[in-house]
Amino acid sequence: MSSDLVKAAYAVLLPAFGGLQLDDAVSRFLERGGVSILLGETREEYLARAMSAERQATETAEHFHAIAQRAKQLADAPVLIAVDQELAGIQRLHRLVPALPTASQLGGLSADDIEQRAFETAKAARSLGVNLFLAPIVDVVTGANPWLEGRTLGTDPDEVARIARAFVAGVQRAGVIATAKHFPGHHITESDPAIAEAHVPGSLEVLQEGIDVFKTLIAANVQAIMPGPAVVTAIDPNQSASTSPAVISMLRDALGFSGLIISDDLDAVSISRGNSVAAAAVASLAAGAHLLLLSSEAGLDEVVRTIVAAVETGELHADVLLAAAQKVRDTANAVA
Repeated sequence: MSSDLVKAAYAVLLPAFGGLQLDDAVSRFLERGGVSILLGETREEYLARAMSAERQATETAEHFHAIAQRAKQLADAPVLIAVDQELAGIQRLHRLVPALPTASQLGGLSADDIEQRAFETAKAARSLGVNLFLAPIVDVVTGANPWLEGRTLGTDPDEVARIARAFVAGVQRAGVIATAKHFPGHHITESDPAIAEAHVPGSLEVLQEGIDVFKTLIAANVQAIMPGPAVVTAIDPNQSASTSPAVISMLRDALGFSGLIISDDLDAVSISRGNSVAAAAVASLAAGAHLLLLSSEAGLDEVVRTIVAAVETGELHADVLLAAAQKVRDTANAVA
C-alpha cells in the first residue's frame, strides 16, 4: 500500500467532532496525513440551531487556540479548521466572536453593512485559529424543507444572492474561506436527508433560479462550494448531489468553478443510501469532490483503507485522489 496514497486518503477527509479537545481518533488522523478538521456541534445543538448553554458558559477562546495549535503540530503542516458559522442559522462560535446579523435584520442592511459585519466576525474567528466557514447557506427554499427551516436567507433569489455575496466578500477579506452550500439548491426537500433518503423535485428550469445564485457567488470568487445531500432528480435521479458526477460536473464544467468542492456529511442517510460511509467517500471522490465531510467516529482508518483499495482495484483513479489531496493541502497553505 503506497504511503503517498495513504497520506492522500487521509488528506481528503474532514472529520467533525463536538468536543473541546482533539480525541485519539482525530489526533491519529492528523499524524497520518489529515489536514482538515471541523469543530462541530451536537445533534441537539444542530436541531436547536444554537449552541447549548453549557457550551457557551464553558467554551473559551483558549480552547480554540489550543485545538488549532495542537492540530498543526500533529499534522506538521497548515490545517483547515472549519466551523458552521451561518447567517440566519447555526453559529458555532456563539459568543466568542461578534454576532452576525439576524434573519430579520438582513433585509434592512446594505451590502456594505453586511460585508463589514461578516468581516468582523471572520476576523475574530481567524484570531481563534478558524480559517474555514461552512457558510453561507444559499438554497432558495420555496416549499417544504424541514432540514433547512430557520437557516435560509429568504425566497427571493436576487436578495439571497445580494446577502450571500456580501457575506462571502467580508469573510474572505478577513482571510477565512467561505463555502456556498448546498449546490445546486434545495428549493423543496420534504425529508430530512440526515435520517431519510431525500429528493429535490422539479425540472432544470425550476432549479435555475437557485443555480443562478451559485453563479453569482462563483463570479464573486467564493473559494469553496458544498454540493447537497439530496438526490436532484432533474440532474441525477440515482445519486445524491455530493456523490453525483453529473452534479459536480455541472458545477466544475458548466459553471466554471475551480475552487474547493466539499461534500456534505457522508454519514447522512440520503448520501450513503444504504451503502457504507467508506463507499460514499469513494463515490464522492470519483464524482469530483476534493474534501469529504464525515463524523470523526465513522471509522477514519477504515475509510482510508477503502479509498486506497478503490485505487488499487481501478475503481478510483490514483491521479484523482492525489489531485484532490493536493487541492486540499494547497487550500490550507493559502490560509495558513
